[in-house]
Amino acid sequence: MGQPTRDAAVPLGQARRVVIFTGAGMSAESGVPTFRDALTGLWRRFDAQALATPEAFRDDPALVWGWYEWRRGAVQRARPNAGHRAVAAIEARVPGSVLITQNVDDLHERAGSAAPVHLHGSLFAPRCSACALPAPVPDGVADGRRVPPPRCGRCSGPVRPGVVWFGEPLPREAIDAAVEAASSCDLLLTVGTSGLVYPAAEIPQVAARAGATVIQVNPDETPLDRVSDVNLRGPATQVLPALVDAVWGNGQRT
Repeated sequence: MGQPTRDAAVPLGQARRVVIFTGAGMSAESGVPTFRDALTGLWRRFDAQALATPEAFRDDPALVWGWYEWRRGAVQRARPNAGHRAVAAIEARVPGSVLITQNVDDLHERAGSAAPVHLHGSLFAPRCSACALPAPVPDGVADGRRVPPPRCGRCSGPVRPGVVWFGEPLPREAIDAAVEAASSCDLLLTVGTSGLVYPAAEIPQVAARAGATVIQVNPDETPLDRVSDVNLRGPATQVLPALVDAVWGNGQRT
């Protein structure tokens, strides 16, 4: 066990209020493409950021819905990785832990995390674009380029993906829960996030300003380096299981 892992294991083992904050790098290790990745296959000529807007859905709902169904299919084929399982293990060992994620997939839930705070929404929570009524997740997944969205059972408006698009605010309930958790934790573990997407990137800084220990897991340097007490360089699939083992390898808290 290297010195950085030891430096992270001691405060994690002593922590009583832990927040785990995850970003796209966590899901990328399960093969889920990030927004920085080029689209492939039928979607290679499209720009992901151009599709992820209210204007794109208004102008061509079938195109946008079809792309999100393609993304949902990619997520369903992916599997939670060792990093996801390590996060669930930390939650199980530190009662009252809060998991905050920028990811719109369900990999944390499938790994055993009970109630992640989804800052950017979820591919598995569609809702009406007109009246906001939650809608059922469609059966199956269509991998074609264009798929007309379902209609709302209450007002017949087109159903939209339950994600936060560019230009939209974060869900108030989610951001309030995240800020409250970060403000009151004694340790925040940030994993696989670039620290560039605001306002989500503010969450580790909130914890740091409140006096919490901030531990970052990322293969690369990020803007969060400057607020992190410990930087663990490497993929979450390797770093997090090693950290969990360093703290709870004997099944007991340090």
